[in-house]
Amino acid sequence: MNNSQVTDESLSQSTGSDLARLAAGLLFLAVVLGFSFYFVGPSSNQLFLAIAAVFGGYMAMNIGANDVANNVGPAVGSKAMTMGWAIVIAMIFEASGAIIAGGDVVSTIKKGIIDIEAFGENTDHFTWAMMSALLAAALWLNLATWARAPVSTTHSIVGGVMGAGIAAAGFSIVDWATMAKIASSWVISPVIGGVIAALFLFAIKKTIIFKEDKVAASYRWVPVYVAVMAWAFVTYLVLKGLKKIWPEIMQLSNELFFFTVEVTKKPTFPTALFLGGLVAILVYGAVKKRLRSKLDHLDNTRESVNILFTVPLIFAASLLSFAHGANDVANAIGPLAAINDAVMTGGISAKAEIPFWVMGVGAFGLAIGLALYGPRLIKTVGSGITDLDPMRAFSVAMAAAITVIIASQLGLPVSSTHIAIGGIFGVGLLRQRLDKNSTLLAEIKREKAVVQGEKARLKALYEQLNQVESRDGRSAENSEEMLRIYKLIDEERAVIKAAKKELKKDQKSLYIKQGMIQKIITAWLITVPSAAVLSACIFYTIQSFMS
Repeated sequence: MNNSQVTDESLSQSTGSDLARLAAGLLFLAVVLGFSFYFVGPSSNQLFLAIAAVFGGYMAMNIGANDVANNVGPAVGSKAMTMGWAIVIAMIFEASGAIIAGGDVVSTIKKGIIDIEAFGENTDHFTWAMMSALLAAALWLNLATWARAPVSTTHSIVGGVMGAGIAAAGFSIVDWATMAKIASSWVISPVIGGVIAALFLFAIKKTIIFKEDKVAASYRWVPVYVAVMAWAFVTYLVLKGLKKIWPEIMQLSNELFFFTVEVTKKPTFPTALFLGGLVAILVYGAVKKRLRSKLDHLDNTRESVNILFTVPLIFAASLLSFAHGANDVANAIGPLAAINDAVMTGGISAKAEIPFWVMGVGAFGLAIGLALYGPRLIKTVGSGITDLDPMRAFSVAMAAAITVIIASQLGLPVSSTHIAIGGIFGVGLLRQRLDKNSTLLAEIKREKAVVQGEKARLKALYEQLNQVESRDGRSAENSEEMLRIYKLIDEERAVIKAAKKELKKDQKSLYIKQGMIQKIITAWLITVPSAAVLSACIFYTIQSFMS
């Protein structure tokens, strides 16, 4: 079989798998359309609401395809999990988080960026705006996923709501102070995430990797790091993943236990810290006991230390997925719940109840989008920015949880996508600073030597040229020897130029792939305005069609 036949066969297989994924996605949207007719029942706006449900399902699929990569990408890139297992685990925990802890009520306007009172009693404009926001955000996420650029789904829907709101009621409808806070998260999120991830990785290297006896250091410190992880993730899960069902949890605990605690609307920070501390103590003891039985089987190598972080990393990916499903499913079902509420009640509300069928659209949309198109972004996050191992991926996961905890208490706006990418970037920068011996580094040193050698040969040619000119009193430009030397000089210059170009390319990609970072940052900066412009155009199209 020749190369052209192999290429044609690979292209055919790729096209077939793309068509299969597209068919599966369209089938899900067709099911959503059918179920929305069934659950809504006959009404004058039945078709309108069914179309909105399709938009919501499409948005949920794109959230699953793009955003979930931040939770499992580092684990896959570090080879703690295979791609298949990562998708299965993320699907289960994302859908579980959405259904179990997604809540019964959702804010209809994400982040309060527009004033719904500006719509007055015009429910048509409100529902058109929400439909436009859903479709615009979904289309932008679809484009970003195709380009392998992880972007914030929250910022996508924020941009969509803002653009449709401006199209419906003018610029005064937007709370620009809130928009400024959201814009600030473009800097706050990656910086904090990067600093925390780098600090954790440095601590692991300092206390374990740089020690002569790595086995003894692991026995002493790995239980500490895993316990800190348990504290951070339980606190994070209580604050962000269980906040919408906290009253129900409190009531259940009062019925099961002999003591009674006050039922609050949301978990308090001290409560979350206390629960995280209890779990951390239990985890510390369990890990210490487990390590004691494994000490004899551990080698005094970095690889053995990495193995110890594999299971904690899998738990981290699972818990991040659960919390993400509980929180970010609102980006898909918030506008859909608002449309459903407006159609059913004829009014506009700041908060709307979530019918079970709407939650189902969001939960299953997340899972299906992840299964069909998630691998593209998982590969980008896991290995497209810097090389990860379990220790580095563990540090990124820790940064994701701790940054959200800090930001929630300080009232800082953060994006989970930006935190994860910032954490990976921070890990890469630390590697660049600390690592002295690597294959790529050795290759760069060799290329530098090539450049220096070619420069030395070029210098020798110039000296030879000067000797010829000194020996020959005439202008020797036309002599054969002069022409030969000039030709050799041109060849040496070309070699030096090519070597310098290759050297510069390798230096840029030594620890962080600069091209990928530039693409991601560009996508972040244009997410809100792009979604806003697209949403406004869709709103005007719907308005002209309905008028």
